[in-house]
Amino acid sequence: MNVLKDVQSFFRSSPGEKRVIGRSLFGREIYAIKLGHGAPAGIVQYAMHGREFITSYLAFEHFRRGGVCGSVWFVPLANPDGAMLSAKGLVSAPKEKRAELLAFNGGNKDFSLWKANGRGVDLNVNFAAGWGTGKSNVFVPGSENYVGKAPFSEPETQALKAFTEEVKPDYTVSFHTKGEEIYWRFRQKGMRAYRDYALAKSLSFSTGYPLGEAEGSAGGYKDWCVEKAGIPAFTVEAGREDAAHPLGAAELKDIVRKCKNAIADLSYSVKRATR
Repeated sequence: MNVLKDVQSFFRSSPGEKRVIGRSLFGREIYAIKLGHGAPAGIVQYAMHGREFITSYLAFEHFRRGGVCGSVWFVPLANPDGAMLSAKGLVSAPKEKRAELLAFNGGNKDFSLWKANGRGVDLNVNFAAGWGTGKSNVFVPGSENYVGKAPFSEPETQALKAFTEEVKPDYTVSFHTKGEEIYWRFRQKGMRAYRDYALAKSLSFSTGYPLGEAEGSAGGYKDWCVEKAGIPAFTVEAGREDAAHPLGAAELKDIVRKCKNAIADLSYSVKRATR
């Protein structure tokens, strides 16, 4: 399984509108592929955490199945450097970066559990929404939870920020692993909370995943979309809790079975909610 090559091949072969929305720290392209037209518009991103690259293959399934209401941009590999570190180890990084990365990983040559990007920054705590206030945040580079020197310090989060601001989506979804839960809340109140909860329930119905509370979590893409853009945004933790990271082909079949209709179903729920 070479997720980068598979994503590149999928990008080249897919019909319709396609974009390179940025490059990773190590210069790898970050792709976006559009399905459908018009409103409501969504952005769905996958594999922001390196070891969760199995979700990229779910992106392929979502695109192939189609059936969305309005339009959806799929970003199948938001963290290509981290994914390659998890899948292939240090050999996937530039030679001049390997000693530093090894130090970030505590001298451990096994990078299979690596979540961060190529600078040891956890991209899902690098967004400007409660940045640095999460209960699990750390302030030195490592395999996970390091918030970075500042919000949007990383090229990968900068790319997703700029793309989101350009598209102005009506909703976003982030696919992670694991635990089979859906997170939707980030400080919403009143009618916004009611709206977002109702949409989260529709996503729960589609996947069979219960809604969860990510207490003490901050700085994520979902959080930023909710707080800064004022739109409903969801994090879906796909895959059974008892599966071991990084989840592989053995778990993908069950993930696809449960999540295959999630985006199409949600797009229609958003359409109904915005009439």
